[in-house]
Formats: sequence, structure tokens, C-alpha cells
Amino acid sequence: MKKIYYTLILACLFSCEAVFVEDISNDSIVLLAPLNNSQLNVGNNTFSWELINNAETYQIQIATPNFENANQIVLDSIVLDNNLLQSLDLGTYQWRVKASNSEYETQYSTVSFTVN
Repeated sequence: MKKIYYTLILACLFSCEAVFVEDISNDSIVLLAPLNNSQLNVGNNTFSWELINNAETYQIQIATPNFENANQIVLDSIVLDNNLLQSLDLGTYQWRVKASNSEYETQYSTVSFTVN
């Protein structure tokens, strides 16, 4: 009986590691570029943001003209890094990012910009 008891304790200790996932839901994504009301050139543009500790992935979305009245979702992608290169045509856009791990996610951080 003791052997079963110790086996259960050891199993719990090794499997409990997955239970402790850092809660990132109160963290905020800091968008670095483009900033709100930026004017970008047609072509490839770099979108970047600060990393969140304990985040595993980032969801980046770009919409035109904005997310509330989107005519088109230009990009909806999951990335592992904190930047992305994207080509855009003339127009008004919003972009946003949220971070996730296996249990939690942040709110989106959103800014507007224009491509001339």
C-alpha cells in the first residue's frame, strides 16, 4: 500500500508542473511600430511589439479600414516572434496583437495607421 501511495505522490509531483502556467491575462502588449496615426509607404513594412514574459505565441491581425467596420482582414496570423514583415497597399488600416500561452491570453493592443 505504501508503494502505491508513494507512486501516486511522485506522479503528482511530476505532472503538476503543467498545472502552473503563468497568468498573462493582465499583461499589456506594447506596440512599437507602426505607432498610432503613422504614415507608411506602400510595400513591405515591419510590425513589431515588445515580448511578454511567459507568452508562447502572438496573434497579429491587420484590418482595413478598422476592426469595427472591417472591409477586409488583411492578415490573421499566429507567430512565435515579436515582429512580422507585411506588404500593404494604399489605404487606412488598424493592426493589433495579443499574446497567449497554454492557459491564458492578453487583450489585444490596437493602433491605426495609413499607407500612402
